[in-house]
Order: sequence, then structure tokens, then C-alpha cells
Amino acid sequence: MKTFKLISMQLADDDALVDIDMEDGLIINKEDDKGTWLVEAFTDHKYIPYFQDACDNDKEIIVHVVITKRENDPAAFATKVCCVKKLRNHASILLTGKLTKPKTDYPEKLLEYLMDKGLSGEELLAEFREKIISRPKILQPKKV
Repeated sequence: MKTFKLISMQLADDDALVDIDMEDGLIINKEDDKGTWLVEAFTDHKYIPYFQDACDNDKEIIVHVVITKRENDPAAFATKVCCVKKLRNHASILLTGKLTKPKTDYPEKLLEYLMDKGLSGEELLAEFREKIISRPKILQPKKV
């Protein structure tokens, strides 16, 4: 098994990504023949109802996580909630799942977003270099 620091986690919900506020977290590659990963996030109590409902109803949740360093690309996992524990100041959310291919590629979305803002040439390149490291959430207008 290999353990990594969980930097951030987002829920994939109807082609949008919802940030989960985390205090801390870790992710474990079990390195078993099923390709199983465990994700534990220490979050605010406000997330308990969502994750408890997913656990009670055996719902699959797609999460995008950044592992080890903020500048790493997010990895997408198809998960199910194993356990939700209310702690004094936080909630412990334990997910189990498998690595999956994300629907979108962050660098491509970022480039499209910056171009839609009217950036080009050196300005585009400079902004892309800065944002690919800081990884801000990209809000794209829904296409009709």
C-alpha cells in the first residue's frame, strides 16, 4: 500500500465541480488486484447529511482529488461512501473507489477559459503559466 496527502477534493455534479472544504485528508492506493483506493477527508460538519445519504443509499460519487502537491493534476475516482463519523470539530468521510478517467482535462479547460476572456499571445501564456500552478476553480458558462 502507498499513502499520499490529500490536498483538495471536489464532487463532480452535473458537469460542475463542487469544492469540499477540508481540514486534512489522505488517500491510500491499496495496490490490490481490483485497483482499490481509500480516500479519507476531514471536513466540516455541514457535509455529513450529503455523505450519509450517499452511504445509506449506496450511491456512487465521482470525486476529483489533488494528491501530494497543489500543482498536480486532479485525479478522478468513482467512489462509494464507507463511513461517516462526526468528530468534535470535524467529520471524517471515508470513501472507497477506483481511479477513473475524468470527463474533462484541466489544462484544456483553463486554456479555453482564458481565451474566452480575450487573452492571447504573451498575456495568455503568462496567465496560463500562473493559473496552471495555482489551479483556480474554472466556472464555465453552461452551453445550451
